[in-house]
Amino acid sequence: MARRFVICIMVMLVAVAASGAVNGDVEQAMALAGRLSSRLASKVEFLPIDADQGRDVFTLESRGGKIVIGGNNAGSMAVGLNRYLNRYCRVTVSWYATVPVKLPAVLPDVPDRERVTARVPQRFFLNYCTWGYTMPFWQWRDWERLIDWMALNGVNLPLAITGQEAVWYNVWTRLGMSDQQVRSYFTGPAYLPWHRMANIDGWCGPLPKEWLTQQTALQQRIVERERALNMRPVLPAFAGHVPGALRDLFPDADIQALGGWAGFDKAYRTYFLNSEDPLYARIQRLFLEEQTRLFGTDHIYGIDPFNEVDPPSFSPDYLNKVSRHIYESLTAVDPDAEWLQMAWFLYYQREDYTAERTRAMLTGVPQGKMTMLDYYCEYKEMWREHEGFYGQPFIWCYLGNFGGNTNVQGRVREAGKRIERALAECGDNLVGIGSTLEGLDVQQFPYEYILEKAWNFGKTDEQVINELADRHAGRESEPVRQAWKLLYDSVLDITPGNFAAPLPCSYPQMNKESRTVKYDKRQLLAVWDYLLMQDEVKTDAMTIDLIWVGRQLLGDLFLTEKQALDQAYQQGDRTAFFAHSDLLYEILSDLDNLNSHHPHATLAQWLQQARDLGSTPKVKDYYEMNARRLITTWGGSLNDYACRNWNGLMWDYYAKRWEIYFREMTVAMLSGNEFLEDAYRTATDKFQEKWVTSTEEVVQGSADEDLLTHCRNLRQKYNDLLEQ
Repeated sequence: MARRFVICIMVMLVAVAASGAVNGDVEQAMALAGRLSSRLASKVEFLPIDADQGRDVFTLESRGGKIVIGGNNAGSMAVGLNRYLNRYCRVTVSWYATVPVKLPAVLPDVPDRERVTARVPQRFFLNYCTWGYTMPFWQWRDWERLIDWMALNGVNLPLAITGQEAVWYNVWTRLGMSDQQVRSYFTGPAYLPWHRMANIDGWCGPLPKEWLTQQTALQQRIVERERALNMRPVLPAFAGHVPGALRDLFPDADIQALGGWAGFDKAYRTYFLNSEDPLYARIQRLFLEEQTRLFGTDHIYGIDPFNEVDPPSFSPDYLNKVSRHIYESLTAVDPDAEWLQMAWFLYYQREDYTAERTRAMLTGVPQGKMTMLDYYCEYKEMWREHEGFYGQPFIWCYLGNFGGNTNVQGRVREAGKRIERALAECGDNLVGIGSTLEGLDVQQFPYEYILEKAWNFGKTDEQVINELADRHAGRESEPVRQAWKLLYDSVLDITPGNFAAPLPCSYPQMNKESRTVKYDKRQLLAVWDYLLMQDEVKTDAMTIDLIWVGRQLLGDLFLTEKQALDQAYQQGDRTAFFAHSDLLYEILSDLDNLNSHHPHATLAQWLQQARDLGSTPKVKDYYEMNARRLITTWGGSLNDYACRNWNGLMWDYYAKRWEIYFREMTVAMLSGNEFLEDAYRTATDKFQEKWVTSTEEVVQGSADEDLLTHCRNLRQKYNDLLEQ
């Protein structure tokens, strides 16, 4: 009898504990809804339901005047909430905190009950580079919205690398390095992604001490919220990258310089500690224990030992041992550790990583303990090149954007087809779908589309586009549907590439353009014409659409006019030369003004974020220099890699570069001398460096009319040229 009583008590305690966990999910889902809108929080109810044969699931229905959303956890409930917002409220939630969620006056009911199950267990998001190209100066408000956006879009495996410099600072100083040595080893804040990936050390450093404290507190809030929404934050682990100064403290350690990267001087070269060296396991333990103390752990770690740099040896035996010893150092500290690795190196260094070498490297880790992120699948699916990664599970990823470039690109429809083929062919080896974008920019659709593929919505292409167009318009709109059908079917069939920004944002060169138009310009013009048929702009998403398409068309026009300018110069036609140079100036001014209609298309906001993070004028100036340099000269051979078609930047920076180009051409034409390429480059480079280190207020353009009127006036102004 007593035994039966004890068992009953135990069952009750388990039930109470389970109920508490479920109620916690409901509480988190309701809190998310409340952060989006208090009206929304009063309309929806969340209900715990069981998983669907171990898979995440949500239900959506109207009941008793409420929208009832069921889910097996808070993350699934969030996906159900997003389905309601997208499909029935015609609302797109921006990933930017500054953009409010605007709901319809009457929150609609759901006519028929829906039940949707996840197709894959893992949904990954983010890229090391995003911390440089978008997030270096983000504060909690920015992160809070992005985490909500990730939850709404089903992400449950986010990269979470904020704050790791504080962990490394404690490790390196504990091993005997000085404060100045450690902070000088780190790069500046905007360049930390490439330091974390072992590409460069010290560039734009030393890192201020206050950065370490701020980012530690920020990361603690980030991982706490992500875990509350049923995400597993992917934290870093030691991949072998060490300070060069460590050689003086441990002269017997096997530390070797890695190869050069992106044209940077040897002074910024990185160093690798052989994983067989006893010091390796010691550093791994110090790092993981300190990181767990500060941020906890979900037992999954991002480790990328040789990203875009050559390993000390390409011997299959060496690569196998490196992987095996790294994994052993992980599990010695965390027996439940899993390794997450980018497959980017297999694309970037595809000539070096033969099948034999890759197989050796990946099979150095037990099957199922290393998950590969197939990084750039819309262009090259590396799982096909390497036999499904030789048995290791993988996540199909869409990259979509390099450097945060603000141009129309993205192989969306093809990506969707490839995902369907992979799901049909790969079986259980394909464990997830994700996106590895380098910068957020302002067009969300491609990434929302990819993440939606992780769920059994069963939509046709027509349904995808119609729903998207309606929520961008804020109502059912046939012209907007036609615009997005053209974008989806034809224009958005461009494989993303680096240095891919429109010509106005590129370094001026004689008779040489950095880009070509890879779509039918008449179709993109038709897209703009369809968008301009609206009576009003009701949503932030539509504001973005109009700017995104309009500035691309003006950028294409700039390319045509630049080619005509060079031709006029070569022919000595002064009249044509000055006419084209005047028109190019006009286009630059109009681009600047067009971008002023959205705050996230402005240099002012980017620089203000940087300055707001600093506590003193000196640190504010330092952060601003980092912010200016990254999106312009970058460093090494990466000038203009992260260029942006932004208000302020267009006129204060790019137009000034073009002015130097026009001036040097004019001098040559009027004097009858040749264009002096070296003199021109010297003048341009001098201007660039002065601008990067300046803290003068940036010249901001502005439009005196509403966006729709402004775009219509631009369309009319350039009608003849755009129609050609």
